[in-house]
Amino acid sequence: MAVVPLASKIMGNGGEPLVVLHGLFGMGDNWASHARKWGENGMDVHLVDLRNHGRSPHVASHTYADMVEDVRAYALAHFGDRPVRWLGHSMGGKTVMSLAVHYPSLVERMVVVDIGPKGYPPHHQEVVDAMHQLDFSTLKSRTEADRALEPFVPNWGLRQFMLKNLEYKEDGKLGWKFNLPVLEGQTGRIGEALKPHDRFIGATLFVRGLESGYITEADWTGIMQHFPLARLESIPGAGHWVHAEQPEAFQEAILPFLLEG
Repeated sequence: MAVVPLASKIMGNGGEPLVVLHGLFGMGDNWASHARKWGENGMDVHLVDLRNHGRSPHVASHTYADMVEDVRAYALAHFGDRPVRWLGHSMGGKTVMSLAVHYPSLVERMVVVDIGPKGYPPHHQEVVDAMHQLDFSTLKSRTEADRALEPFVPNWGLRQFMLKNLEYKEDGKLGWKFNLPVLEGQTGRIGEALKPHDRFIGATLFVRGLESGYITEADWTGIMQHFPLARLESIPGAGHWVHAEQPEAFQEAILPFLLEG
């Protein structure tokens, strides 16, 4: 498989690295406010854009095997073969888990945000359908795009997350930063489970939003089979976008774990 050179934004002052991987339809810059706080605590934060997202290249394949090789190449280029800290949300969390079980020597510790190792059925179709409602031949601004999306996506926060991915293309018209056709065509793969015998015996923290449902009490036995040293932090009043919905509680939950390393 061809490795994609990943774009990133690095925030910090030369401290110990923390690599952050965003979720589906996101990008590294979604994590900038948290990265500033981690930088204040002595970390060099690498906000990575995964393939088909942000400023990273658009390619035809989008699997976890692809993404693991991409981030492995990124790690080797920036840190050599030494272990570092990783954090991943949703699709990025599944990528971090897959990296840890296949290349454990690269993972000193990891935080997995609101995703488990189990399989998830495709469930992003409503968001994808809403994206298709935008007619970029007529929309002139993000404000107009926001108004056009509102009937299909009433949640203001989710709309802002989506709109952050709009950019002006070479023809002067708005368009998505991510590779929507490929991501839409491979959403079934985004929910794939880890293999039954995949294991990482290292420091692991799972963080869930209690309003989310992505990680339930019944999931914990399965999580421990893959990650026997795992711990769990639960954030009240947060759904799937835990870090955006309860940012202070999220920081308090994970900072001590990150600083243990």
